[in-house]
Amino acid sequence: MNIGLLGFGVVGRGVYEITGKRSDMQVTKVLCLEDINLPDAESVKDIKLIVEDPSIDTVVEAMGGLHPAYEFVRAAIEAGKNVVTSNKALVCTFYDELLPLAKEKGVAFRSTAAVGGGIGWLSELERARRVQTINEVGGIMNGTCNYILDNMTRFGLDYAEVLKQAQSLGYAEANPSTDVDGIDTWHKVILSSNIAFGVTLDKDTVPVAGIRNITALDVENFKAHGLVCKLISTGKCEDGKYSAYVQPTLVREGKPEAAVPMNYNLITFVGETSDRMSFFGQGAGRYPTAYNVVQDLVDLLEDKGFYSPYGEAVQVDNSECLTWYVRGGWNGEVKENWGDAVVTGPVSVAEMHAWRKENPEAFIAAFAD
Repeated sequence: MNIGLLGFGVVGRGVYEITGKRSDMQVTKVLCLEDINLPDAESVKDIKLIVEDPSIDTVVEAMGGLHPAYEFVRAAIEAGKNVVTSNKALVCTFYDELLPLAKEKGVAFRSTAAVGGGIGWLSELERARRVQTINEVGGIMNGTCNYILDNMTRFGLDYAEVLKQAQSLGYAEANPSTDVDGIDTWHKVILSSNIAFGVTLDKDTVPVAGIRNITALDVENFKAHGLVCKLISTGKCEDGKYSAYVQPTLVREGKPEAAVPMNYNLITFVGETSDRMSFFGQGAGRYPTAYNVVQDLVDLLEDKGFYSPYGEAVQVDNSECLTWYVRGGWNGEVKENWGDAVVTGPVSVAEMHAWRKENPEAFIAAFAD
């Protein structure tokens, strides 16, 4: 297998290193804007030198972002090349366009590392879906948020202090919005739900709340009541209705999610016959993510198909009612006062997220049970 590698950042370097130890695949060209010298691969700055090279049969996209990643991936598929990517934003946004195109061109399009990094979540989800109905997916899907929340809980630190620490360690970007505002998790739960349920969720109907506004006082409140805050994603299929959302969630101490440390993920599906199955591991990083990119490459060598196309487009129904912790301007039903915050009566997911959209400085967290 001859590989054209798009991007030579954290994941790209990992892919290059792992494939370099194998005899059945080789990176022969690397698209990189910077000048790099590699002993066994040519560095190029023009995508045409990869997509128009007949010796390259597979393209690995490790650039991230939507553009120009989308244009480059589409060009590779149009040129008859297999594509492997770990780019969850690209897959979530364009999967239902790129997969049919790949089928039309007779090539593969794979993205196991797009959710869960090194866990192999999407491949396990696809395997499960072959033999049973999946009723629910979700969990802790973002290592940056989990690192921040875990350190706030364990050491009593404030959000800004832990974020700065996470940035210094490389767990958070200089602009952390995609992670801390829940967008990364939002992409991942939509992609997971689409594969699990065989539908195409209307992304505009899937709400998201992040952790940006959490404070050390909030965390103290939670600890005093035996609770731990985690950013949890949820996708459900019940009686032909679909729900999906991302939000801070209060989990009882002793529950598996409460114990997930540092930048780790814990992602779960609930199947009709298997019941609850969870997958734990590092959700990001050079080698965990590159590991599953290379797993996809090996599957291509063994001619293993992957991923069902999305089904019909559906909107979500987030009418499920939950109890909430709210700090900042809530004027609905109140069951308890927790300092400056309140515990609400039952409020639907849709209603609470709509309220939070109008009150962006507020912090909300749902009670898990």
